[in-house]
Amino acid sequence: MKIGIIGAGAMGSLFGGHLALGGQDVTLIDVNADHISAINENGLYIEGASGVHCARPRAGRPEDFAETQDYVIISTKGAHTENALVSALHLVNERTWVLTAQNGLGNADLIARHVPLDRIAIGTTNYAAALSGPGRLLLQAGGDLRIWAANGSRAPAVERLAEAISAAGLDCKADPKVEGAIWEKIAFNAAINSLSAVTRYRVGELGDLPAGRTLAELVAKEVAEVACARCVEFDLSRVQRLQDIAFTHHREHQPSMLCDVLAGRETEIENINGAVVREAHRLGLHAPVTEALLLLVRLIERSARNDKGEFLA
Repeated sequence: MKIGIIGAGAMGSLFGGHLALGGQDVTLIDVNADHISAINENGLYIEGASGVHCARPRAGRPEDFAETQDYVIISTKGAHTENALVSALHLVNERTWVLTAQNGLGNADLIARHVPLDRIAIGTTNYAAALSGPGRLLLQAGGDLRIWAANGSRAPAVERLAEAISAAGLDCKADPKVEGAIWEKIAFNAAINSLSAVTRYRVGELGDLPAGRTLAELVAKEVAEVACARCVEFDLSRVQRLQDIAFTHHREHQPSMLCDVLAGRETEIENINGAVVREAHRLGLHAPVTEALLLLVRLIERSARNDKGEFLA
């Protein structure tokens, strides 16, 4: 399989690195010159519970490649989804499938402006990983990936991709109930990511504080109410279990939103908490804790911008 990964951050490097180790023809597409150079010169090092492995995908900017792909996996932040895809549309033909397993809501709608819905797959993952430097990835133990066709139909191409990812060492399933899993992930992120971004606490520090656990539970319940109003199958107890696992076993993890705040970068708050709040308002519901965290992160983002409204990092 020829698989292009658009966005070679933590998740893109995780999927691309494993797929390359699994024997797939992988192209990592990014704009980070240091990361690209390190991968092309020395390989992509993945450090996890099973040891350190070196993958050898190609890496470069979109214009560095011309060959169309069987699959394209978008792993950018939600705010960059459409621009990133447009920059690499020359790699997509009438047979290419595009997968989004990004955080938040609305990414498939953006992709569908350029790719037919019947060749789009959606998914969600709870793998936790972080780049420790150019060409180096740290992977925490545990996690899975669920994917399915965006139009809700069974698609052999999606099942083949799931099989390839699983064969490469990641737990991936083709799951027709993926929409519920996506909303459960949103509930998890709307709580943990935003609370960490506001307090600057790592996950374990949040879990050590009764206030942190209480706020996380309140956000999860608000998201559950919105999901249920949309007739999405949602398991609140599963979200609460995932929060407990994170508080206990991922204690040192810095959520991506906290990393963005510390670096003075734009966060994914609009695609996560913002998306939940907008949908709640559309349905005539209220999500006051989720909205308060949205507003607080917006204020933090504002402090990282210059007078022209541009992020300083």
